[in-house]
Amino acid sequence: MSKIIVLGSGLVGSVMADDLSKNHDVTSVDVSIKNLEKIKSNKVKKLHKNILESNNLENLIKDFDLVVGALPGFMGFRVMKRVIESKKNIVDISFFPEDPFDLDQIAKQNKVVAVMDCGVAPGMSNVIFSHHNKNMKIEEYECLVGGLPVKREWPFEYQAVFSPIDVIEEYIRPARYVQNSKIIIKKALSDTKIETFDKIGSLESWNSDGLRTLIKTMHNVPNMIEKTLRYPGCVEYLKVLRECGYFSYEEVDVNGKKIRPIDLTSKLLFPKWQMKEGDRDYTIMRIKIIGLEDDKKVMYTYNLLDEFKDNTISMARTTGYTCTAAANLVLSKKYSKAGISPPEFLGDHYSFINKYLKERDVIYKSSRKILDS
Repeated sequence: MSKIIVLGSGLVGSVMADDLSKNHDVTSVDVSIKNLEKIKSNKVKKLHKNILESNNLENLIKDFDLVVGALPGFMGFRVMKRVIESKKNIVDISFFPEDPFDLDQIAKQNKVVAVMDCGVAPGMSNVIFSHHNKNMKIEEYECLVGGLPVKREWPFEYQAVFSPIDVIEEYIRPARYVQNSKIIIKKALSDTKIETFDKIGSLESWNSDGLRTLIKTMHNVPNMIEKTLRYPGCVEYLKVLRECGYFSYEEVDVNGKKIRPIDLTSKLLFPKWQMKEGDRDYTIMRIKIIGLEDDKKVMYTYNLLDEFKDNTISMARTTGYTCTAAANLVLSKKYSKAGISPPEFLGDHYSFINKYLKERDVIYKSSRKILDS
């Protein structure tokens, strides 16, 4: 039985701790007692600590076989760096803005396996993409993905399972995609389009910066894009807030006090976005991969429509179980590549991860279609 420490016990971190505790000795650490109370399993040891204080992190992780990161994005990079410098393997879901490959050399020097962005998208989407890249000459990759509440409430018709700052970052970080082998940069929330999904109906897609490491690692693919999904109308409200400066990090003077608009916005919006007891959600993802396979032009389509079940929110299940699958690969040494590993490096382990998810009732439905030349 391996010893695992999970950093962060929010809606996703708590689900990961519960899942890993079935076969491992798990400790969860969080600065919030309320977050630690989200853990259902009585097998999980709970530590109320601030890992950013002095050497708390290094002292906490020294006796563990694996670190699992479930912290807000603004903490993710520096915590991963400290874990790597402590020579501990880590599997992480933090969506941090820094370039993860800046840590690649340190990880290799310390012989550390560091798997990052290991959620649903990025995460399982990258694994699927890489899985097909082995046997196809891929020409186009498109991923549409979103987490949505079952109950639609005006004005945003949205609820968040992640840190509010991380969510808002998605609305202000420039979106990159690849078109005809060139990187195109546009504003987030741009190029909105109505998409139709079975059982859900119409959703609105918009450009977000979800490709991340794929731009570097899948440079052989000439067309790649990821777009976020929301209920129609949500994007317009977000654009208004952004253009009026409510997402700005620059301090403004309010009655002699300096405040950052984004801090105020987070404080006001997160109570409206926060999932409450009894709230249910969906995770929707559709991936299309087009290219040449066995001298034929083919299209693979993957569809995920996951719902709240087993008293666990869907986005936590789809994100968390991908990460715990990867954690088990690292612990069993089935994946042992030293350095920074984005999830597309795990493409050879698609079957294991997909089976692991199926066992937890996270089902990706796939189809293959031969296209006209």
